[in-house]
Amino acid sequence: MVEEAADPTLGTSQHPPQLEQPETDPTDGKMRILIAEDERKIWKHLKAALQAEGYTAEVAEDGEEALWLAQNYPFDLLVLDLMLPERDGISVVRQLRRSGSRLPVLFLTGRADVEDRVRGLDAGADDYLGKPFSTQELLARVRALLRRQSPTLASRLRFEDIEMDLVARTVTRGSQRIDLTNREFELLRLLIEHAPNAVSKALILEKMWDRCFDSETALVNVHVNHLRQKLHLPGKPPLLQTIRGIGFALRPAPSASP
Repeated sequence: MVEEAADPTLGTSQHPPQLEQPETDPTDGKMRILIAEDERKIWKHLKAALQAEGYTAEVAEDGEEALWLAQNYPFDLLVLDLMLPERDGISVVRQLRRSGSRLPVLFLTGRADVEDRVRGLDAGADDYLGKPFSTQELLARVRALLRRQSPTLASRLRFEDIEMDLVARTVTRGSQRIDLTNREFELLRLLIEHAPNAVSKALILEKMWDRCFDSETALVNVHVNHLRQKLHLPGKPPLLQTIRGIGFALRPAPSASP
């Protein structure tokens, strides 16, 4: 049984390691939660509590690492401490929202001042919980946020000026129709559903071919290149990007970023 939350004053800040890929498998079907917390005793407690509920959990011990992981891997929720080294929680959530991320964010902090709560929510956080906290309340808030973000049966998907009609199975960019094969259509759908986060080659193989062998990543490269060529229209900025060491992502061109 997981104990109630530890006193946040008991943890010690640890300098985070170099940015690394998450240890958990994004294709295991479990909801994935990123914990951004620099106090080891607290994040270990959080991770154990979430894993006991059937979630997978990753930990970032500073704001830069949290932002990088949230932008490059498919998480379902971010539990974010306000006071982090390298980059504070307000800056992390603001940058996520500027990049187009809709990742739900639960602020978890010892600062109970109303002004701090308002700043966090105005920056783009979805909920707020102060330390010390009840583990049961934390888990209830996590469940509520995940329910709120459950996907609905939408008939259209959009990213920038790309629009997919899932019923008619058509794709347009601006006013121009783009003809895709069935495989390319499903690949674009997967990329839009995760945008602006990166989608790994392993996840693409798992979702589209029901395979998970590194030797077959060339198959992914071929289909991504075909899709990239079709999406790259004259006068339009490139949106399908290769993320070195990770996979692929739909992201706004640098010139179009705020």
